[in-house]
Amino acid sequence: MSEGLFLFCLISSFHLISFSTSSKDSSFVFNGFDQSNLSLDGSATLLPNGLLQLAKDSQHQMGHAFIKKPIVFSSSKPLSFSTHFVCALVPKPGFEGGHGITFVISPTVDFTRAQPTRYMGIFNASTNGSPSSHLFAVELDTVRNPDFRETNNNHVGIDVNNPISVESAPASYFSKTAQKNVSINLSSGKPIQVWVDYHGNVLNVSVAPLEAEKPSLPLLSRSMNLSEIFSSRRLFVGFAAATGTSISYHYLLGWSFSTNRELSQLLDFSKLPQVPRPRAEHKKVQFALIIALPVILAIVGMAVLAGVYYHRKKKYAEVSEPWEKKYGTHRFSYKSLYIATKGFHKDRFLGRGGFGEVYRGDLPLNKTVAVKRVSHDGEQGMKQFVAEVVSMKSLKHRNLVPLLGYCRRKGELLLVSEYMPNGSLDQHLFDDQSPVLSWSQRFVILKGIASALFYLHTEAEQVVLHRDIKASNVMLDAELNGRLGDFGMARFHDHGGNAATTAAVGTVGYMAPELITMGASTVTDVYAFGVFLLEVACGRKPVEFGVQVEKRFLIKWVCECWKKDSLLDAKDPRLGEEFVPEEVELVMKLGLLCTNIVPESRPAMGQVVLYLSGNLPLPDFSPYTLGIGSFTPVVVDAASLTVSFTSRNWSAPSASSSSANNSKDHEQALESKSSLNVVAESEDIESRLSKLNSDSSSSSSRNIVADDGAVFIHPATEKNVAKDFDLEALLLEGMYVSHYLITMECSKRNFRV
Repeated sequence: MSEGLFLFCLISSFHLISFSTSSKDSSFVFNGFDQSNLSLDGSATLLPNGLLQLAKDSQHQMGHAFIKKPIVFSSSKPLSFSTHFVCALVPKPGFEGGHGITFVISPTVDFTRAQPTRYMGIFNASTNGSPSSHLFAVELDTVRNPDFRETNNNHVGIDVNNPISVESAPASYFSKTAQKNVSINLSSGKPIQVWVDYHGNVLNVSVAPLEAEKPSLPLLSRSMNLSEIFSSRRLFVGFAAATGTSISYHYLLGWSFSTNRELSQLLDFSKLPQVPRPRAEHKKVQFALIIALPVILAIVGMAVLAGVYYHRKKKYAEVSEPWEKKYGTHRFSYKSLYIATKGFHKDRFLGRGGFGEVYRGDLPLNKTVAVKRVSHDGEQGMKQFVAEVVSMKSLKHRNLVPLLGYCRRKGELLLVSEYMPNGSLDQHLFDDQSPVLSWSQRFVILKGIASALFYLHTEAEQVVLHRDIKASNVMLDAELNGRLGDFGMARFHDHGGNAATTAAVGTVGYMAPELITMGASTVTDVYAFGVFLLEVACGRKPVEFGVQVEKRFLIKWVCECWKKDSLLDAKDPRLGEEFVPEEVELVMKLGLLCTNIVPESRPAMGQVVLYLSGNLPLPDFSPYTLGIGSFTPVVVDAASLTVSFTSRNWSAPSASSSSANNSKDHEQALESKSSLNVVAESEDIESRLSKLNSDSSSSSSRNIVADDGAVFIHPATEKNVAKDFDLEALLLEGMYVSHYLITMECSKRNFRV
């Protein structure tokens, strides 16, 4: 009796252990979905027929759908799972397709910090590549992102903590009949099967049309240890999808999952919900025509009445100026812009540009714009207004801020441009509250602005000199592409001719040394772009006074780092270790080459584009090459406001000198560099001026000193020159004053520069 009881207990214990082990395996199958099984967020929604839609049919959306309870993987054996799902990506009519669907395994379902578009709704710029993400995904991507090393817009990839796939391939499946891989279009709108199997540290990914069997050969196969990715064995499984400027309907029809392939359950295709088809555009057109026919006569009658009204209104309208008839784009009404900006309310204030304040405006039909109120300082403000309207009317490039129109009402001068949701580049470089741009994002921005300048200098109908290239004039769109804007200083001239401008305008730190004597040209734009290159790579402004003396001037500091064979020490420390050293060095060296004080030694923008794209190597030069990392102090005589270099035996040519003479004289200035009266950087402003005054005691003139693009005014300058404009006070407070500002102030008093 006791032996029988013992045997019964032993058998019962064995069955209990088997049941306990199998209970650790998770397995489920959904032939369609309901709310009780899933946790949804973002724009994910369940349709009445059981179809799961992951992203709304609008731009910049993302949605997530995960099993409500985490899957508890066994800690006593290696990670293992099999999943099979059916999805469909249906492009919205008129669009090429969104950013695809991802199958995701994650220790959390909190993706509030994730971004749509190329980050697929699971990554963002700051967490990009971080091992702490503990994220595994298989992506079906229908948009090509060169920054992520993607080869086409129809691929399948394996992602680990990073949108840059560890392995990817064009979407295809192995056909037994054809005995080869057959391409499959992810954006066809037809249901597609996907299998993801992970067993024995080998990950296999396969795709196929709904009517096909599981391929005998996987599309992707990779040896990898997923246990190293996850710190926990309690993991959520689910899906994510996102849209960008292009839109798709992202549907999930059915899904099976198991941590034990022996327990995997098959999908029942007969129970899967149907994929809705978007309404064809031609049917919409036919429907619209049918509706329109009965009201054609009414429309004609309204047109006649409108013509009479327009004739009467035109009779009392303002007379347009000649430039508006020739260059005018769309003219907005002042009332519409006033309403759009809520009366130019402070809550709509975006920032201050070179010539005015910028506000956000919301026009009808969900159109968001940026409205700039140009500073209307008499004739000068009108010139800036006309320059920007004329510039942007004729220019079309993907890296320029598009001008949508303008408005003039009495003293109000308004420019309306496309709204850039990510603000200006300088905010991301210098504002600690803004997200840090990765190196790949910065490199794309630099190449984009270089392409825009090449277009302005070479491909536009006329040569366009921007004359104010800097980070604050580069805007970032929703995709973080750089767009060059603020054309208030722009000037035009015919190809092969010279610019009819001699005024030294621009921003301190970006102005080429020869601007004062030789005027603006494409090479002065190249100089400013060189400073911009260094600014983006180093995360610093071109001139800073709250730092050590040796770091005060960015160009000189980068050059000194190069001389010490430690060029990368000058990079932005906020980049951390996430950068490509060769690209950073290329950008810094190119920045020094573009800021060579010898204008003829600077590259053209066409060469700059080739250097940045890697299609042309940089020329052979070093930090000791003449003109690299140098600057030329300039003195402006305040009594007559003529310009001269501080060399005692050489004076600058006048603005009317020929370009050939200017070039010759500039070379002469460089040859006399050793005799230039260079003021030591470690001295304060007052001692600089005292020294300069004592050195030039034989002269009765008063001096304004331009040091590395910055301009000082001597304290002893005649009071009537600075009347109503306290330049003297600015100087004594250690402020730098732009040459352009002094030009404007002195021009009001009948002085000339």
